[in-house]
Amino acid sequence: MAASKDPREPRPCSIADTLALVGEKYSLLVLREVCLGNGRFDQLVRNIGAPRDILATRLRRLVEGGILTKRAYSERPQRFEYRPTQAGLELEPVLMTLMAWGDRHLRKEDERPMVIEHACGNELLPVVTCSACGDPVRHHELSAHPQTPGWTVTGPAVA
Repeated sequence: MAASKDPREPRPCSIADTLALVGEKYSLLVLREVCLGNGRFDQLVRNIGAPRDILATRLRRLVEGGILTKRAYSERPQRFEYRPTQAGLELEPVLMTLMAWGDRHLRKEDERPMVIEHACGNELLPVVTCSACGDPVRHHELSAHPQTPGWTVTGPAVA
C-alpha cells in the first residue's frame, strides 16, 4: 500500500485490509463451517443462521477474495459447494485462536460448544509462537516497526 498523502487518512494496516475481506461476522462463520466440511449453501444457512441473501453476498465476496472456491455438485438443479483455498486454510488458526479466546473469556469450561482435537489425539489449545525461536508470543516482548514512509508507531510523522 502506498504512503498516505492526506494526514487525515488512517494508518496503512494489513489488519484493516484483512478485516475488510473477512471481518464481518458471517464471513468468519462461513469460514468456520467450510473448514469443518460444511460447504453446501443449505448447510451454511442452517449452521450459521444468516439470511440467505446476506449469506450469498458473503460467499461471493469470499470467492472473489480468494478465500473460498466454488464448485458445482449438481447440474439440475444447479447447486454449489464451497471449499477453502490455501489462503482460506491459512485463516483456520485465526479461527482456532478466536474460539480459544471465547472459551476462556466468555464461557464456563463445561459450556464450550466444541472441542477441536489435534492429530496427536489431544485437545488443540492454540499458541502463537515466533517462527524464528519457537517461543510463545507475549505482548511485553514485541516491538512494532512501521514500514510505511511517513508513519511512526504513534501515528503520522510530523513534517
